Amino acid sequence: MRISANQIEIELEDSGEPQQPAVLLIMGMGMQLISWPPGLLRALHQAGFRVIRFDNRDAGLSSHFDHAGVPNVLWQGFKTHFGLPSQPAYGVLDMAKDALGVMDALQLKRAHVMGISMGGMIAQRLALLAPHRVASLCSIMSSSGAPDLPLPDAKVLQMLLGKPTRPGLPAAIDHTVEFLMAVSSPAFPPDVGLLRALVTTSMQRSYRPDGIARQMHAVMTDTERANLLRQITAPTLVIHGKADPLVPYACGEDTARRIPGARLLGVDGMGHDLPPPVVQSIIAAFIPFLHEHP
Repeated sequence: MRISANQIEIELEDSGEPQQPAVLLIMGMGMQLISWPPGLLRALHQAGFRVIRFDNRDAGLSSHFDHAGVPNVLWQGFKTHFGLPSQPAYGVLDMAKDALGVMDALQLKRAHVMGISMGGMIAQRLALLAPHRVASLCSIMSSSGAPDLPLPDAKVLQMLLGKPTRPGLPAAIDHTVEFLMAVSSPAFPPDVGLLRALVTTSMQRSYRPDGIARQMHAVMTDTERANLLRQITAPTLVIHGKADPLVPYACGEDTARRIPGARLLGVDGMGHDLPPPVVQSIIAAFIPFLHEHP
């Protein structure tokens, strides 16, 4: 399903009955709506929820911003770190307005909102932008964006900023699989064959590495969000892996500390991915949390 919102086109999937309470799922950087674990979707449907997931701008089948050019992420990160002006093609707030536009297009007055990684940052911005529209907030493996938080593991950061060693889709698939293996949960190693199949399916659907760079630039420049999180009024659940090499656990702790009344669930052995055992831990915490806040 494709809708127009916030002056762009957004691809979305809407499953469940219209009268059911809605859960809006917001994916992370460069990821697509098909990346949500089927087990999580099934559990939400079985618990009686309508589930809406969508491709963020510059990812999947939603509008791309190729006309904005490709930022030099290292240089822009340097400028942001030293407080120099850095103008992204769009900001995390713009992406939150996209999410609100999805709700408007589907005539959703309120929804529970779950975001993964960058999606958690977008969800935080949405809870600040339209508090009356967010029934609850769940921020997973995400961050407040505070400048003093620890950086990713050096090897992981190098891989994140690196490029495939040769042109073509097969090399891009190899590079992405290698990166996802590096950030995976050490206690729950992924099946490499299954991971490769999922990456291949995603890249055949849409492969936009320039969009990832623009999304990364948006995240790097969202430096004021941390100081605003104390204004969030939505009941909040923060879930974070204690072994996350990309967004360290301290980032989840900081997010929960800044949002009034937020609960923090630290998951032992969880990295920056959603293997089945981690999904089960999320389901066990998230669905009762939803029922507490109808």
